[in-house]
Amino acid sequence: MSYFRPAIDALTAYQPGEQPAAGEQVVKLNTNENPYPPSPGALAALQSVAADSLRRYPQPAADEFRASAAAVLGIDATWIVAGNGSDDLLTMLFRSVADAERPVAFPAPTYSLYRTLARMQGAPAVEVPFDDTYALPVERLAAAAAALTIVASPNSPSGNRIPNADLDELAARVSGILVIDEAYAAFATGDALELTARRENVVVLRTLSKSHSLAGLRLGFAVAPPALLSGLLKVKDSYNVDAVSARVGAAAIRDTAHTVANVERVCASRERLSAALADIGCRVWPSEANFLLVRPPDGDARNVYERLKAEGILIRYFDEPMLADRMRITVGTPAQNERLLAALRQLVSPAVESGRTPNDQ
Repeated sequence: MSYFRPAIDALTAYQPGEQPAAGEQVVKLNTNENPYPPSPGALAALQSVAADSLRRYPQPAADEFRASAAAVLGIDATWIVAGNGSDDLLTMLFRSVADAERPVAFPAPTYSLYRTLARMQGAPAVEVPFDDTYALPVERLAAAAAALTIVASPNSPSGNRIPNADLDELAARVSGILVIDEAYAAFATGDALELTARRENVVVLRTLSKSHSLAGLRLGFAVAPPALLSGLLKVKDSYNVDAVSARVGAAAIRDTAHTVANVERVCASRERLSAALADIGCRVWPSEANFLLVRPPDGDARNVYERLKAEGILIRYFDEPMLADRMRITVGTPAQNERLLAALRQLVSPAVESGRTPNDQ
């Protein structure tokens, strides 16, 4: 017998990117962490945490962090809800909006947690396929008539940013909430935050995991009109952001100069890595994130992933039909990228010499 709901019994759990064992030395390019340290101000805030901050419950709404984020973004703090990473915000959205009679829609391939959360909630999930350019399928997403529509921009694993005009059109056409997941927006040429002021049904999600080098801290936030955030507040855990995360996150988000400098370093490395991968015969999709979607010359991405892993280099392989010939590579430090490229030159050179091109399918 089972003690769980049928939806849970049938559920395949979300699989995070693999983590190296303690003490294992690897080049870790599989989970889109920032390769550079967090803000010195954030580290100083961590060291200054008082004992009473650990003894007492934190502010339920992470007030210090919300105020800092609001000041940086130029909005009112009532337009922000903080979470234990943006995944926590996604969970709130699914809890408050989706059920068996209220479907969820999103383009695919994308962040696979969306699918997992829909199944966890027992909600139908309408997955609308991207084409090979990863242009947003506005018409088909709108036709899904979902209570919750989610678009990652830049999308993972493709890395492309969705134009605001497409997102605005989609927001106007859906009858439910449009969530724009901007986990990688800091690395892009723009963002969709302004849509929250123009569309009453738009929520934008952000995280400090990537751009602020705080993946281990677990801190994210949602931006939307207060009336829309009210439903999330009803279902969020009482103290979902701990005192340490709120204090460190507040210092990190205020240090905009440090964030911009790190982002610029990552973006410069991204362009160099993209060009170098193309030079060895890989197809590389244009990216505005801190990773690249790459097809090796022979399309055998699984083999490349496994052989790189054997050499102590972790990248991400997704065993899904639309991604089986592709791999996602996080942009690392110049030294990490060079080690990756040296290994790939050895692995893919036979395919390059055989006359295959990056666009062979």
